[in-house]
Amino acid sequence: MDPRYPIGQYAPQAFSEAQLREWLIDIAQLPQLLEAAIENLDAAQLHTPYRSGGWTLHQVVHHVCDSHINALCRMKLTLSENNPTVKAYEENDWVQMADAQLPVNNALTLLHALHQRMYVLLQSVTPGQWQRTYVHSATQQQHTLWHLLGMYAWHGRHHVAHITTLREQRGW
Repeated sequence: MDPRYPIGQYAPQAFSEAQLREWLIDIAQLPQLLEAAIENLDAAQLHTPYRSGGWTLHQVVHHVCDSHINALCRMKLTLSENNPTVKAYEENDWVQMADAQLPVNNALTLLHALHQRMYVLLQSVTPGQWQRTYVHSATQQQHTLWHLLGMYAWHGRHHVAHITTLREQRGW
């Protein structure tokens, strides 16, 4: 197993109602799963990289929050504008910023509210709206809202697996 991708890399899926239900559950459950993944870890454990050269668990939690803030903005832009260009951000710089030094509980509290809003928004999307598009500024590639949902459903599971895999390896 590649420690960078404990659940594998994101693989786009064709639209289906079953896949939609699964991804919406992923969105709804992520805050609880991330919280459970770090439960009872002490400061030293939270400041352990999930792999050699990787972020610490503390940084992973803050990254998920930062990334999913961007996700909600991208979703809303895609729903409200015609093929918007969404901005990339320097995730490695963001996990070094002062707010990412706050306790992980801060990021988790925000993530709970953020995902509640995201879930409600995504439940309101009509079948035709899943094909609305945006352009990513870093790659200049066009993607659909459906792709964006799948990517962020995977992204949450991906980072929870970073934490749970390390816990299993270390016997935490």
